[in-house]
Amino acid sequence: MISTERVHLLIDAGFSFREIVKRLDNIGKKPEDLDAALISHEHSDHVRGLPQAVKKLKIPIYLTAMTNEAIDWKKAQPQREIFQAGQQLVIGDLEIDTFTTPHDAVDPVAFCFHSQGVKLGLVTDLGYIPDSVRLQIGGCQLLVLESNHDLDMLKVGPYPWFVKQRVMSRVGHLSNQAVSDFLTSGFDRDAKTIVLAHLSDNNNHPDVARLFATSALAEAGINDTKVVVAPQNHTTEVFTF
Repeated sequence: MISTERVHLLIDAGFSFREIVKRLDNIGKKPEDLDAALISHEHSDHVRGLPQAVKKLKIPIYLTAMTNEAIDWKKAQPQREIFQAGQQLVIGDLEIDTFTTPHDAVDPVAFCFHSQGVKLGLVTDLGYIPDSVRLQIGGCQLLVLESNHDLDMLKVGPYPWFVKQRVMSRVGHLSNQAVSDFLTSGFDRDAKTIVLAHLSDNNNHPDVARLFATSALAEAGINDTKVVVAPQNHTTEVFTF
């Protein structure tokens, strides 16, 4: 969730509606506070709770046309606000840059948010970081970046080989090593907080992901950027600007 003085925006809805309500309560918010939802792509871990949330909340849902078609709405009839990847959205006092990511969904997008001179980036579900994404996330004060798996843990882990190949592919998910490479050679040093997100329960560990990122920052001589690991099983700390 991202909030300003004028708008409260839910980003994806992969949890059940009950869990969404619980996590909102943990940060002092209520479901009725939400003004809209913004959807990155149709995979179940990002939209599982969306049909029920639509029925309960009656808020507009912002998503691309192909993502809309790929979602099983379960007879829910949301107010859909369709956009194209690359389009800038304005929701309340939030300006939102949308851009394509390399992932095996029908039309995956990531986002940068602008309000009152602050820029935040939210980039998950991508197999690698192309130059186009590096350009988009430049100048962020806070960057939420996928650090999905540890390559060694994935290779010896429980997934079938075809799933491992998918995760490691250029339309899969970012590894700890890929994030480390970005921080040592592609990071513009503007973000003072980096949140590592979308960690695999089976193929990663928070301490391992954190070590990769902090070691990369140290190698690059960056000592003023905080690394936070977003857990899957409880609410991450609230960041204010």
